[in-house]
Amino acid sequence: MPAVVPLLPLSTGLPAYKHYEPQYNLDDLVRDIKTYLGESGGISSADVDNEYLISLAQKYISDPNDWARYFYNDTSKNYTRNAIENINQKANILLLVWNPGKGSPVHDHANAHCIMKILAGTLQETVYRIPDQESGPPGPLEIKSDTRHTMNDVAYISDDIGLHRVYNPSSDQVAVSLHLYTPPNAADYGYNVYNEATGKACFVPQAKSVPQKE
Repeated sequence: MPAVVPLLPLSTGLPAYKHYEPQYNLDDLVRDIKTYLGESGGISSADVDNEYLISLAQKYISDPNDWARYFYNDTSKNYTRNAIENINQKANILLLVWNPGKGSPVHDHANAHCIMKILAGTLQETVYRIPDQESGPPGPLEIKSDTRHTMNDVAYISDDIGLHRVYNPSSDQVAVSLHLYTPPNAADYGYNVYNEATGKACFVPQAKSVPQKE
């Protein structure tokens, strides 16, 4: 039953009450993701209802009081991957901190779903068509879309959509984003990065993150 908050008394002398729903916090989001994915065993990309997971990410409203405990930024790197939750054989939930003017290489998602929610700042996402590596030198990557995401926006990508690059366009402010990868194939098995000018792919063995602080 929703909690109630008393308002100022009416002229009758009786208090009025306003109903509100308790805030959906980061712990609630992580709990709901874990509940959906289950307690044991692996999960394939085809098993995932990405629309449901996107709806959970949209439900959460960014609150630094929730995620500051996971915030760590290595200013020598383009971005820092901070572990929030590792769900064995199911998913990785990460907090990414992007330094000003820095971004990721163009990359795929190792046949997994990637949901990204902007928690602070702004991120630019460029999506590219996946080039055919079998028919000779692919040539420059072809851009499908270029989108600027602001706080509380949710973006989704998978290899069915294409490759992407994420970039912090600010010259002086960090950006923070929440990422859900399911299954966690990039962390477990590796992924590919792509040369934007030539389209050539290069395999990266693992996507590593900073462990959660105790």
